[in-house]
Amino acid sequence: MKLLMGNEACVEGAIAAGMRFFAGYPITPSTEIAEESARRLPMVGGKFIQMEDEIAGMAACIGASIAGVKSMTATSGPGFSLKQENIGYAAMTEIPCVIVNVQRSGPSTGLPTSPSQADVMQARWGTHGDHPVIALAPSSVRESFDVAVRAFNLAEKYRTPVIILLDEIIGHLREGIEIPEPSSLDIIDRKKPAVPSSEFKAYKVPEGEIVPPMPAFGDGYRFNITGLIHDETGFPTNSNAIAAVMAERRMRKVDDNKDDIIQFEEQDVKGCDILVVTYGGTARSVMAAKKIAAEKGVKLGIFRPVTIWPFPEEALKACVKDNGIKEVVVAELNYGQLSYEVERVLGGAAKVSHLGKIDGDVLYPNEIVDYCVSRGEAVKNG
Repeated sequence: MKLLMGNEACVEGAIAAGMRFFAGYPITPSTEIAEESARRLPMVGGKFIQMEDEIAGMAACIGASIAGVKSMTATSGPGFSLKQENIGYAAMTEIPCVIVNVQRSGPSTGLPTSPSQADVMQARWGTHGDHPVIALAPSSVRESFDVAVRAFNLAEKYRTPVIILLDEIIGHLREGIEIPEPSSLDIIDRKKPAVPSSEFKAYKVPEGEIVPPMPAFGDGYRFNITGLIHDETGFPTNSNAIAAVMAERRMRKVDDNKDDIIQFEEQDVKGCDILVVTYGGTARSVMAAKKIAAEKGVKLGIFRPVTIWPFPEEALKACVKDNGIKEVVVAELNYGQLSYEVERVLGGAAKVSHLGKIDGDVLYPNEIVDYCVSRGEAVKNG
């Protein structure tokens, strides 16, 4: 049992998953991740390096992964913006790594110590071009540990960067958690080539699979890595036909495996008056609001995506349809980012409204209750 904040639990989970390299640049409110990595990694034979800026931190993370080491970097909004070019490089070259973004109020330097959830769309579309994205959002300190483990597993399994969308609320929340025994964790490592080096092609996929095996530099396999469109050898090509095959395969790594990647939670959705879609730190306020609303005669159900990207579309559709839900409120600390996604997914099957803040403050349970009670009365009155 340990008393940890979410940022610290994230580091513990990463180390449990096999993270042995961290490169980053301190920035509020993620700095504890760098500090804890600097303290803990030498204890397990790992390496920590503070780089000169966030771009370099991402680059070093990519380089360590190519050398065969599970790697992570962490930042907040302004640093996340700076990392985007190299996140795109990792997506194109299919290099597994984990990026933690502890969201804070923005834009620009904004309110450095205040919470926000306004990087949701940046996590999906931050870097240019079509690319696969996996982004996870924990809502507790223990879940920060579990999500960190899962982020590394998904990165290694699908050879793609994975983003952990923490926020200042969960990052700095302290809770008592039980650290699981290492032997109880399912840990996934990247698949190594099964062919001799003379037959190896860096991006050739075994028959019936979708993710190419990945040796480390120094394993005896020679291969090229480039951010340009490349063929199976890893060298650049101008062939539109090859570009289409390679780009579609990269996208399908995520699209074809949504059932394995997506996680979500439902609470009291059956017979609810209003379904509240929420995530991260705001989910904590919604959980408290649900109890208060029940005393006022309004039953709130909760749909909480842990996997933000890819968004759990089919699960949300089924939740609304199977339970006859007509009113959906999306509670989040932004101007309506996930609300637009929920509207798109439901396509008019339920009325969707947004409840949010962009002033650097949290959504309080009473604010959620007041809004949902007014919506509930509107539903009951037709």
